[in-house]
Amino acid sequence: MAPAEQQSHTVRPFTVTHRLVLGIAVPMTLGSMTTPLLGLTGTAVVGNLGNAESLAGLAVAAILFDLLFGSLNFLRVSTTGLVAQAVGRGDTREQQAVFWRALISAIGLGIVVLALSPLVSAFVPKLITSDPAVIAVTREYFGIRVLASPVTFANFAILGYLFGRGQAVTGLVLQIILNGTNILLTILFGLGLGWGVAGVAWATAASEVVAVAIGLAVVTRQFSIADRPSRAEILDASRLRMLFQMNADILIRSLLLNGSVALLTSVGAGFGAVTLAANAVLFNIFMLSAFFLDGLAGAAEQLAGRAVGAQFRPAFDRMLRLTGVWSFAMAAGLGLLFLVLGQPIIQLLTTSEEVRQMAVTYLPWAALTGLTGVLAFQMDGVFIGATWSRDMRNMMLASCAIYAVCLFPLVDWLGNHGLWLSLNLLLLMRGLFLAFILPRKVRQSFIAVQ
Repeated sequence: MAPAEQQSHTVRPFTVTHRLVLGIAVPMTLGSMTTPLLGLTGTAVVGNLGNAESLAGLAVAAILFDLLFGSLNFLRVSTTGLVAQAVGRGDTREQQAVFWRALISAIGLGIVVLALSPLVSAFVPKLITSDPAVIAVTREYFGIRVLASPVTFANFAILGYLFGRGQAVTGLVLQIILNGTNILLTILFGLGLGWGVAGVAWATAASEVVAVAIGLAVVTRQFSIADRPSRAEILDASRLRMLFQMNADILIRSLLLNGSVALLTSVGAGFGAVTLAANAVLFNIFMLSAFFLDGLAGAAEQLAGRAVGAQFRPAFDRMLRLTGVWSFAMAAGLGLLFLVLGQPIIQLLTTSEEVRQMAVTYLPWAALTGLTGVLAFQMDGVFIGATWSRDMRNMMLASCAIYAVCLFPLVDWLGNHGLWLSLNLLLLMRGLFLAFILPRKVRQSFIAVQ
């Protein structure tokens, strides 16, 4: 929390209800689930070209952008927390200022990515595949789509602002516009005009531009001229430093998490192609759980930030209870669903009988990830909304250290079961470590009620 906020003892009461929690969580979940549809469309369009290298190149490029933009999604997250706190304080001027800082940062980050893109294109695809034809397709797609980096990050800032204000439905509409436009243009450019992989890339870039134009119009229409911040306020060094520090902390957290998952994949590859393929199939179940739990984490993010900004402890405590109840209920339901319907899902994802049988063996571990990870998702939302990013980063470091120590002994002892046990331990430790320090952070933040 910035010094100015720490000194503000004004209490602004508000009520947290089930309807308020779900009103944020459900649209955020639906918005997240439009993204896989986009991936399926691109795969279907390129798959219809009948060229295996093109399909493989698109898959490699998708991995590359998932890592790149997924790791740099901190801009959306930090913006949500800072805007939510300004909403809690009733500070409409600072809400605008946070948005403009985030937008400036987004454009700057996009320019940095563009500057580094030739190096990424030259070396990174070779780390994923050695096939020259696949590398060529990957570079073609990457070279086009990366041009939209500044507007992609600008979209992060826009969504962060809207989610911070609790306008999840508006955010959902913008995501539908973004991904819907992308799907239509992918079909038009990729198949209709016969541009293939290049058409898929141009469709993504163009849809980002469309979404930014509409998003900027929506956001700026909410701004009051009377509350317009000055240039000095927007570029205030302490506020920018706080934004950059949060972004750095969240980036480190994301890199550690991605690195831990990559290590799992690398270790799992040592068990052979069948086990590796089975793990990849089961990882989709973990990702599905994450999609649903992320919406409730978003609700915790907005409401925690708002409560801290409002200095209203009762709202914070009720937010913890309600998001906890819904998150654990969702995790338990998903775990049961995957145990019951896991085999049909596996059969849809692979036609290999060997892989199917192997995946069924380890299915309970994948179904368990929602329950072991639910507290981590909720706590991430709370800590981001309250802008306790440094503590979140530190607890991630501690969790990864223990995970790294446990992984190899567990794998030596239990084989692939040890691999999945390690993933569940990592998820569980992240949530428990954050929950352990939560009471202390709450006492420090709610000064007005001490």
